[in-house]
Amino acid sequence: MLQVRQVVKSFGRMNAVDGADFAVPQGSITGLIGPNGAGKTTLFNLIAGSLIPDSGTIVFDGQRIDGLTPDRVFHRGLARTFQIPRPFPKMTVLENAMLAPTRQAGEVFWSNWLRPGLVAAQEKANRDRAVEVLGFCGLGSKLSELAGNLSGGQQKLLELARVLMNEPRMILLDEPAAGVNPTLMETLVDKIVALNRRGITFLLIEHNMDLVMRICRPIVVMAQGKVIFEGEAEAVQRDARVLDAYLGDLPA
Repeated sequence: MLQVRQVVKSFGRMNAVDGADFAVPQGSITGLIGPNGAGKTTLFNLIAGSLIPDSGTIVFDGQRIDGLTPDRVFHRGLARTFQIPRPFPKMTVLENAMLAPTRQAGEVFWSNWLRPGLVAAQEKANRDRAVEVLGFCGLGSKLSELAGNLSGGQQKLLELARVLMNEPRMILLDEPAAGVNPTLMETLVDKIVALNRRGITFLLIEHNMDLVMRICRPIVVMAQGKVIFEGEAEAVQRDARVLDAYLGDLPA
């Protein structure tokens, strides 16, 4: 589904991503792990179009996306979430979700006068879809709540819901478990697994090794901008390079 081939991104003399090379199989939940400063978030920004690689290629579903703007990457069916959720805090949960779909007729101001029926029909469809998606994400009872009043974990569920409004084929998740209490983390894990069973591919950055070992197959490990391991969860616990760079001894 996604191929990262010899990607390099430098900032001054520092190679934040230094020849990264790995693949994300279609239908997988692939984990991307490594110590702080390994280049994981920079790589996410390169894949999502927020940064342009200095060299190398990024291929999504058979087409190169390196150099595309974030909106064009998004329209290809590749979406992302952020480590720190970014809802519109003074809008309700339902309004945040309804805002997410692209190319809404009501965004063109004259459509409200020339094509009011289309605008109304599309808004109803978006509302129905938002209620369905928010219910799936466990926020069905929070539709009228201001997004800024949600807990950190609930805001991550809302961010996932906003991404799902556009029915992506692949989602980049940036530390979904960070700052989330154990109960909501289990909810997030359940939603990720359920969506994966529906056919959505995931690439996720995560420092919670229990989560990674539970749901990620395969696992990619970065250190100092390079990919030092790509393989199954069982093997990552025995790889000397990984143990030296990041993990330490893990329970069997």
